[in-house]
Amino acid sequence: MSNTNSTRAPTGNATPTLGRLSQFGLVRFSGPDSLSFLQGQLSNDTNRLTAGAPLLAAYSTPQGRVVAVLHLLPYSSGVMAILPREIVLPTVERLRKYVLRAKVRIEDISGQFAVFGRNGIDASPADGLPAPDAGHAYVERDGIGVARLGSDRQPSLTNRYWVIGTAQDLTTQGIVSLATEAPSVEQAWRLADIRAGLPQVYAATREMFVAQMLNLDLIDGISFTKGCFTGQEIVARTQHLGRIKRRLHRLRLPVGTWAVGQAVHLTDGRSGRLTELAAAGAEFEALAVLTLETGSAAGAEDTVGAAASSTLVDATELPLPYSLGSA
Repeated sequence: MSNTNSTRAPTGNATPTLGRLSQFGLVRFSGPDSLSFLQGQLSNDTNRLTAGAPLLAAYSTPQGRVVAVLHLLPYSSGVMAILPREIVLPTVERLRKYVLRAKVRIEDISGQFAVFGRNGIDASPADGLPAPDAGHAYVERDGIGVARLGSDRQPSLTNRYWVIGTAQDLTTQGIVSLATEAPSVEQAWRLADIRAGLPQVYAATREMFVAQMLNLDLIDGISFTKGCFTGQEIVARTQHLGRIKRRLHRLRLPVGTWAVGQAVHLTDGRSGRLTELAAAGAEFEALAVLTLETGSAAGAEDTVGAAASSTLVDATELPLPYSLGSA
């Protein structure tokens, strides 16, 4: 099983500040209709990309189930979407079905471009790279794009950055020689995502959740004013009728073998599925979509059989950097 979907505690725990994130791939949207096409497919207002702002958005089925969580960057040759490499191909294939007459080109460029991450308190991009600031969350120079993680409306993520570019450009700028490529890099990034309450969807969890279950409405991942998009009817109904029965929570798990997509039943009576995992010392931290009420059977269908064959877990709930409110 791949490292993304199954995790055991390692013997050590390094936390590099700059490294290649090989678990991520890139999809490029180019052409005169690329923004309007994305506006009709994704949960957030892609017009914000024209102002040079990176954007977080969900791509969902017409039934409102999230297929992918995308980090969008306004790169010069087209909008770049960062997402887990393991779901790039099925996501591209699904999106292409909706192109019709739109003048947009959708390409998997994971083999041509690389994704790097800068992670740490008060981190800034690598030496020689332009640095995003409060007024410019995305900057680009000599083919290398640097973007503050999240968006300008989500300050809790502003100490981390995406760095993207071709292998040649990254090598020329010295990024490749500065970076480390090891499982510890990916684990450090994943752990930082968990502590930021930043959701992700993998092959094991595609089409299991509506966007609000992943807290995307709380972290500027959904626009409720932009108009129609695929899955919008379900997302809007869920929001306005207050039918959010599950939310994303952060947990500490005991030593063991855990997997993304694994159904769990907490000792306090809540149930759900693990969506993200990372080793934290001898234990693990995780994000999990859980029922809001203990012992609630409602919403079991919302995670496609989470109640079936679930694992009883003595987990500790950890705080998120944002409030779940009254949900």
